[in-house]
Amino acid sequence: MLMKSDTPSQGTTDEGTPVSVKIRERLVAARKRFNANDNIAQFIEPGELEKLLDEVAGKMQGVLDSMVIDTERDHNTHNTARRVAKMYLHEAFKGRYVEGPSITEFPNAEHLNELMIVGPITVRSACSHHLCPVIGKLWIGVMPNEHTNVIGLSKYARLAEWIMGRPQIQEEAVVQLADLIQEKTSPDGLAIVMEASHYCMGWRGVKDLDSKMINSVMRGVFLKDPNLRREFLSLIPKKSSN
Repeated sequence: MLMKSDTPSQGTTDEGTPVSVKIRERLVAARKRFNANDNIAQFIEPGELEKLLDEVAGKMQGVLDSMVIDTERDHNTHNTARRVAKMYLHEAFKGRYVEGPSITEFPNAEHLNELMIVGPITVRSACSHHLCPVIGKLWIGVMPNEHTNVIGLSKYARLAEWIMGRPQIQEEAVVQLADLIQEKTSPDGLAIVMEASHYCMGWRGVKDLDSKMINSVMRGVFLKDPNLRREFLSLIPKKSSN
């Protein structure tokens, strides 16, 4: 029977090693990158995500303590450390810790070869510099060919949610999403435009609430054919308030 002093601490394995250390060791052994916007789901074993939540909650409590917040007597922050840990691992940064959504791909039986646009898709992410929210919309243009795989319209939103659910910078997020859609569908052309508000500007720093960032990725025929690119951009509704 374990005495209380022998019970593993929150967020540790049975051997007493923090679960984050175990996951990191697997990544390093496999020579895999684990930047803020990388998915590491394949290196997390069953049951470890909950242990990781316990560990992050403990570290977050330390942050609150260092900020001199009396979480024992302040009823508003009494359970804030665990709420924040849960928000990060299960919601805001979920795209780092879970496998990608299951996407069923169908052959292009009707040989569709006309421009298709999906959007606006609402996206929520976080700036990897300050972990402040990045909230906006994106539009996806696809030019299929007879060999292109067809996926349901809602699946584009699921793929976007998975990619954006990580600390990101917008420029890299759009490229990651383009790579994923290209891999899943193999179209002749792919175009993505994203417009977002960055709360690292609106909440802190210059405190500019009106500025937005717009960036795009153009591939295949969208890059080579200016008329097609112009058609795609003209069909996107005028970008306005998010």
